[in-house]
Amino acid sequence: MGNMPHTAMVLAAGLGTRMRPLTDDRPKPLIHVSGKALMDYALDRFADAGVERAVVNVHYLADQVEDHLSQRAAPEIVVSDERSLLLETGGGLKKARNALGDDPVFCTNTDAILIDGSAEEACAQLSGIWRDDVMDALLLLVPIDRTSGYDGCGDFDRSADGRIALRSGDAAPHVFSGLQIISPALIDEGPDGPFSTRKLWDIAAARGRLYGAVYGGDWLHVGDPQGLKDAEARLERRR
Repeated sequence: MGNMPHTAMVLAAGLGTRMRPLTDDRPKPLIHVSGKALMDYALDRFADAGVERAVVNVHYLADQVEDHLSQRAAPEIVVSDERSLLLETGGGLKKARNALGDDPVFCTNTDAILIDGSAEEACAQLSGIWRDDVMDALLLLVPIDRTSGYDGCGDFDRSADGRIALRSGDAAPHVFSGLQIISPALIDEGPDGPFSTRKLWDIAAARGRLYGAVYGGDWLHVGDPQGLKDAEARLERRR
């Protein structure tokens, strides 16, 4: 637990086009899954893990997101305003760079729910593996057979020492969960303006500093209305 980041970045600025019509009048992070806003699954996890501050970027229907965040007691919320220009995942991190500080930070999307079950808690798992001296980014990966709402062919191959690479063939065994620890020094290497976090991963991978940890729990991807239905059914079965 000594490596547990105290700051997190929550990526909440996307347009949520695949979730239409549910996102016609509300941002995707505020879509409710089993009575709870999507973004609160991530923020509650961070609060329970001891994260003290969460930087949340906003763009689409930003006022709604800010109003929702104002009702939270923990973690402390800092809003990174992208109303004027949507910067994608990497650009959002770079715009928020000063608020993130210089120590490694958690970063997560808001379109997925992690269920630990008997597995180690996700934040604790990452922080227990993180090593400043060899890693620029550590991604939480999920085996495809532990996913819901996902119909892709996998994202990453993983070597025995934990290093990962974006899939080179037609399929790969692991899916990126959306949760990672990333070094702010790596964020500094990104370009100005909009860009994907993948650009940062490419930089880290080129020098052998991109790693992945395989999560033993379940990953519920809430990317579209069917994914939402599947996630609620899965959560209902756990009650």
